[in-house]
Amino acid sequence: MSTRNRLLLIGGIIAVVLIALIVRSKAVLNSASSAGSIATAYSVSVVTVQKESVEEKISAVGTLNAINDVVVLSETQGRILKVDCEVGDYKKAGSVLVEVDRELKEAAYKTAQVTYERAKKDLERYDTLSTQGSISDTQIEQARWSCQSAEAQYITARRQLNDTKITTPISGIVTARYVNEGTMVVGAPQATQIANIVDISKVKAKIFVAEKDVFRIHVGDPAEVRTDVYPETPFAGTVFTIGSKGDEGHTYPVEILLNNAKQQLRAGMFVTITIKSRSGGESIVIPREAIIGSFQDAKVFVIKDKIAFLRTVVADKEVGTNVEISSGLEVGETVVTDGMNNLSDNTPVIVRNK
Repeated sequence: MSTRNRLLLIGGIIAVVLIALIVRSKAVLNSASSAGSIATAYSVSVVTVQKESVEEKISAVGTLNAINDVVVLSETQGRILKVDCEVGDYKKAGSVLVEVDRELKEAAYKTAQVTYERAKKDLERYDTLSTQGSISDTQIEQARWSCQSAEAQYITARRQLNDTKITTPISGIVTARYVNEGTMVVGAPQATQIANIVDISKVKAKIFVAEKDVFRIHVGDPAEVRTDVYPETPFAGTVFTIGSKGDEGHTYPVEILLNNAKQQLRAGMFVTITIKSRSGGESIVIPREAIIGSFQDAKVFVIKDKIAFLRTVVADKEVGTNVEISSGLEVGETVVTDGMNNLSDNTPVIVRNK
């Protein structure tokens, strides 16, 4: 073979090898490109946007007070002859606590009673005479005034006699007794304290709620009350009153009412109160972890046709582990809750099975 033919053969072989290498390189590049497109479809977890009835909880610490707490005062003057109450006793309304010497008041009552009875009879007799024209109008008028005066004195004497038995105006437990047998008592204006009676068949807890929360509370809202004395036992209560005037710290007094028929709770206990308040309707709610960024510039990834789109939303407030969304999302849309760290706008995704 001549040298020229040999060179042509070698050149042809080199050209064939180069063409083969170029074809193979293109195939490798195409394969790599295809593999790269699969790698950019990131795996994510999602939830479907729904409306829910939002329940908000407001917690505070308060102190229990009796539904009724009364200091019984003396309305009479004299020496106590009998005491009929001890600390811890339960007394029904109208029960006698102490008895004061009544001898002089009983005598005054009997005198006033006799005078009144005589005045009534005199008035009856004068009425009969008046119909017959036997007495003047002045005499009958004087008889009426006398009868009315005698009646007033009789009522006063009866009341003073009754006041010698000092009673409790409410049903409750005696928490303090300030007098003993032989103690001298006086009435108004510096009346002697006899006893303290508290009614704990119901108890009230007073708390102070911040300005931003008080308008979310309504009378009748349910509340859960807990105390360290019964750590495993929640007590049910309801919002009883809401103050209309705040203090210097912009907090408002709120009272919670609890039934305490078994008297497990006592006045003065510290309690933790959680008020459950409903917003009054249903709202769009998504998990807190779906929010990207701050509440002031909240964003979420919305999935459509296996593509993640970044969207701005308006986050209203946190409700437990969720966030209430006031605009930016529609019911039925799908938002990413996990796996958004690798995402950007218009990114292919693969939704994980639940």
